[in-house]
Amino acid sequence: MCVIDRSPVIETRRLSLRAPRAEDAPRVAALCDDYAIPSMTSRMPWPYGLADAEAFVRAVQAQDRSVDNTFVVELEDEGVIGAIGLSTTPGEPLELGYWIGRAYWGRGLATEAAVGLVDWAKYEWRKRMVVAGHFADNAASGQVLCKTGFLYTGEVKMRPSKARGEPTPCRMMVWLA
Repeated sequence: MCVIDRSPVIETRRLSLRAPRAEDAPRVAALCDDYAIPSMTSRMPWPYGLADAEAFVRAVQAQDRSVDNTFVVELEDEGVIGAIGLSTTPGEPLELGYWIGRAYWGRGLATEAAVGLVDWAKYEWRKRMVVAGHFADNAASGQVLCKTGFLYTGEVKMRPSKARGEPTPCRMMVWLA
């Protein structure tokens, strides 16, 4: 049986966003073996190892792409540097989440990936609203989202953080097409 990968590939000036493959797991695990990465996400555990990265790849490969789309972020000549995606929770709006490896912070790469993804969501997936949030102690993520076109809603939700092991204040934002 031949399986055809129908996941989209999004190209930006420096990046490619594509579905993760099994061979990406070691790189994902290496990048996430830094508490600064999982501690700023809701779903990533700490410590984060190869088994976690392999589970991430399998989960993305099993996604229903009509409602969820997750990508690895590849930097030209460097390979995988992070991940970004749009996901749904029943009864909730489409939500953007992302992480970028620490060695790639401060270069505009998270913003470039996020702009590429919301543009794709608008023009190819026909989405008109996306929400996102960032932990209150992660101002840099708020800056990325603002540069992407998200606006603060004024709502702060307590969100789980597997890595921190406790709910964490999350400042909510919205992007409208």
